[in-house]
Amino acid sequence: MLDHVFTDAIGALRDALESALLERQALEERFQADVLLGDVTWETSYGLPGEGSPPRVQADLTLEWPTWAQTAYRTWYLDEEFTEGPVIEIEVVFRVQRLAEPPDPAVIMQGMPKNPPQVGEEELTGLGPTLETVYDVDLDVISHAAEITYTGSYELDEKTLEDGSSLDHHFGSVGGWITSALVRLGDLPLSFQPATEA
Repeated sequence: MLDHVFTDAIGALRDALESALLERQALEERFQADVLLGDVTWETSYGLPGEGSPPRVQADLTLEWPTWAQTAYRTWYLDEEFTEGPVIEIEVVFRVQRLAEPPDPAVIMQGMPKNPPQVGEEELTGLGPTLETVYDVDLDVISHAAEITYTGSYELDEKTLEDGSSLDHHFGSVGGWITSALVRLGDLPLSFQPATEA
C-alpha cells in the first residue's frame, strides 16, 4: 500500500467496517484517478453478512482526494510548511433494494440513526430519500429501491498529517454508524424479493 495520508484514511475506514463484521461486496471496490483533473477517488460497498447478492441493504462509500488537497499535502510534506489543511470529501449512500413494493419514505427514514457522525470537526449532512423503480423492456416492474445520501468533508490538521493514529478514531465512528444504520434498515417491516445468489 502507498505511504500516503489518503490511503491511511482508506485503511482506517476499511478496518472499522470489517471489524464490525460487515461484508465487502465482491468486485465493488475501485481506486480511480481523474487523468484530466487529478482528483483521486476510492469507492466501495459493504452490506450485512449472509444477505446474498445483491444484499437487501448496503452502504456505498466514496472518499475523494481533490487535486488541491494533494497540492496542500505536498507543500506540507516537502516544505514542512502547513498553510492549508487538505480535505477528504466523504459520501455515504445507504441503499435499500430488492423491494417488492414501493417503499414509504417515512418508514425508510425510521431506519436511520438520528444523529449522523462527526468526522473530525464536521458532522455529515443528510439528504432526503430517493426512490427508484426498475422496469424490464416490457415496462413490467422488476423491483423498487430507496437511497439516503450523507456527505461531508474531513479536514486534516497538521497533527493528523504527522501522526495518522487519529484517523482510526475519526473513521471508526463512521464505521459504527454505518453498521447501526444497516442493521436498522434491515429490520424495517418491508417486503423483499429473494436474492439471486445466496
